[in-house]
Amino acid sequence: MSDAPIETSDLRAVRQGKLRELKEAGTDPFRTNCRQSHTSAQALAAFCEEDEAGPAVAVAGRIVVLRLMGKAAFAKILDRDGQIQLYFKRDVVGEVAFDAFKKLDLGDHIGAEGTLFKTRTGEITVRVESYVLVSKALRPLPEKWHGLTDSEQIYRQRYLDLICNADARSRFVTRSRVVSCIRKFLDDREFLEVETPVLQADAGGAAARPFVTRSNALDCDFFLRIALELPLKRLLVGGFDRVYELGRIFRNEGLSRRHNPEFTMLEVYQSYSDYRGMMELVRGMFEAICREVLGTTRIRRHDGEEIELGGEWREVRYKDLVVEATSDADWFARSREEMLAWCAASGIEAPADAEAFEIGNHVFEKRIEPRLIQPTFVTHLPKELVPLAKISDDDPTTVDVFELCINGQEIAPAYSEQNDPEVQREVLLAQVGEEIQRLDEDFLLALEHGMPPAGGMGVGIDRLIILLTGVPAIRDVILFPSLRPDHREPESAK
Repeated sequence: MSDAPIETSDLRAVRQGKLRELKEAGTDPFRTNCRQSHTSAQALAAFCEEDEAGPAVAVAGRIVVLRLMGKAAFAKILDRDGQIQLYFKRDVVGEVAFDAFKKLDLGDHIGAEGTLFKTRTGEITVRVESYVLVSKALRPLPEKWHGLTDSEQIYRQRYLDLICNADARSRFVTRSRVVSCIRKFLDDREFLEVETPVLQADAGGAAARPFVTRSNALDCDFFLRIALELPLKRLLVGGFDRVYELGRIFRNEGLSRRHNPEFTMLEVYQSYSDYRGMMELVRGMFEAICREVLGTTRIRRHDGEEIELGGEWREVRYKDLVVEATSDADWFARSREEMLAWCAASGIEAPADAEAFEIGNHVFEKRIEPRLIQPTFVTHLPKELVPLAKISDDDPTTVDVFELCINGQEIAPAYSEQNDPEVQREVLLAQVGEEIQRLDEDFLLALEHGMPPAGGMGVGIDRLIILLTGVPAIRDVILFPSLRPDHREPESAK
């Protein structure tokens, strides 16, 4: 007999044969429901060493381990909480049921009822008295339960990754808990969660290339939103003093370890506050998330360095960082040519036609930001970089903003929001000319009705989860990241 591995298509054919046999025998292999009194974790917690007879439980899940031993068998099933072991004995479940059990496959879903006991090896186990097949798997799980090793398959078939990889399941549970914690934190502070349109007539609130789509009913083009900002500010004008939105953003730009065309943002706006009010808000929010979700405010990096998210955070001006990085106190008085020459000599790529503020930002992004590991508020950025913020009183070339950088990347920007409609129009007109975007006249009209002073902040949820879970790339924290379509017939893992 050949030792060559069986092709996936052959394994699928075997399972389809079993499916036909089940149906011909009058068994429904795809039931509508299944009784479940305990999850795996709840069942394990219910066991008590002092009890003579363990409690009765009804559990359900996917078979991930299967060991047949003559007149007995062990299996492990996986549910949302993890795994639990099942023990089957022919003279307990009955000969017919036991023979049917031996025909089950890894990946099948079953429900089982019985009592808990502890094996000689010390594992809490369900002594099965009855079971039922509730869903037949027609394709095999990844070979030998080693999980997926091909990154492309991990992202395309995330469901297999979640079945095989406990770390992946835990990571996305963490993501969900972080989002829930954010909502609770803001709700407790009387912020109102709102929803604003994904389809917008004007792509505004950021400098980014939008996706364009068409409304047949309205016979016009719309843009998928590139930011949440402008609709939320309209609500400040309308009298909602504290608003936030957790929403999907779409930018028709590149993919990288930190960028996905579709990502999740939190934007928060608070009337009668400013960027310093946002400092207090984000520091309190991150500490609350860490304590509630992680149980600690310390996060360990891959190199062993710890990041402390509790307590006070460093605050430093943008210009001071650039001056320090360039060792040039007169950097911001230099000509474009001098700045470009310094960048070339320092191995920093900057376009030859870049403006002075853009060159300085190349220095910041490539030389400074990657070294900001501990939480750092970088404040007072050049006004050209943040056209929707208030000009600083002590330096008309900068704006009252911060970029919160942690672990070498920006996590959260925040502004003292510009509420002077004439100043805002002037800045947006300049941006429109540079970026070839349309001016959002309705937003400016709203400002003319009077927007209170406000602080506004954005938090990149995906980057926050990267920070909290320690994974290397944004695709690892998005359940279904953007991929080029694969039109081949899908293959299950071998």
